[in-house]
Amino acid sequence: MQILYLESVDSTQKHLKELIHEGKISLPYAVVANSQTAGVGSRENSWIGVKDNLFLSFAISLGQLPKDLKLESASIYFSYILKETLKEFGSEVWLKWPNDFYLKNQKVGGMITNLLKESLVCGVGLNIAKAPDNFTKLDVDLNRDELIKSYFINIEKKSSWKQVFSKYKLEFYRNQNFHTHSKNLRISLEGASLQSDGAVVVNGERIYSLR
Repeated sequence: MQILYLESVDSTQKHLKELIHEGKISLPYAVVANSQTAGVGSRENSWIGVKDNLFLSFAISLGQLPKDLKLESASIYFSYILKETLKEFGSEVWLKWPNDFYLKNQKVGGMITNLLKESLVCGVGLNIAKAPDNFTKLDVDLNRDELIKSYFINIEKKSSWKQVFSKYKLEFYRNQNFHTHSKNLRISLEGASLQSDGAVVVNGERIYSLR
């Protein structure tokens, strides 16, 4: 994974997408910034960029993804690998379906995934140094670059979707008191049923996780 380090950028994801559109890079490729002024969160919300937190976007060609990974559940796959990487550093972060990182009942970060020109682009925001209002910061002190290195090592192992999902489904019960969004509606995950492809069934409706 080639990595471009920037001091500041409007959005690591927007910058990476521009590089892909311009054909200036080969994949896999990542962009990391010390600060971010116009980060993008789920459902096109803004992600507040507090300096020295983790601002990371990376792109992987579709042909380099595990063969059994459904693109609709890519956010779960890559988010859970990051959650497991954080666990290696001693963190108790858990993954709220499908792409938010939580400590107990407070959000510490999130991931979004998009398809672009036969590639999957993932953007990560994580409060590793400090947290804005209504959020919390990571429960362990760690070096950003060491975290990124360990995360990409774990991605390069190319664990199958089946391997990742078998672990995630054991922790899905944590979602029962939380909500998700679908079609601009806020939906309770209480009683939600997790499916083998990463979707959840809520009140008879099947919802997928691609964000």
